[in-house]
Amino acid sequence: MNNMNVEIISQENDLLELRVDNLTVAEILRVYLNENGIKFAAWRRDHLTKPVIFRIESSGKNVKKAISEAIASINKDLMVLSKISSK
Repeated sequence: MNNMNVEIISQENDLLELRVDNLTVAEILRVYLNENGIKFAAWRRDHLTKPVIFRIESSGKNVKKAISEAIASINKDLMVLSKISSK
């Protein structure tokens, strides 16, 4: 199993910028964050060989808590898919 690198670039009360080396994870997390009421979640990549810069903004909600909740939702959905695929 490969390790994923995540680095906090900047952090404020309602803003978090991360450097993520896995585009797929960044995109899935972006979708879940936007569906769960976060103010803004988007990523950009300056070049194909560079890691993703992921920006998350909130209006009142703790950004780290929002990420944790999104990851929990992703895990829950993956468990459901796993059960369905194993039938």
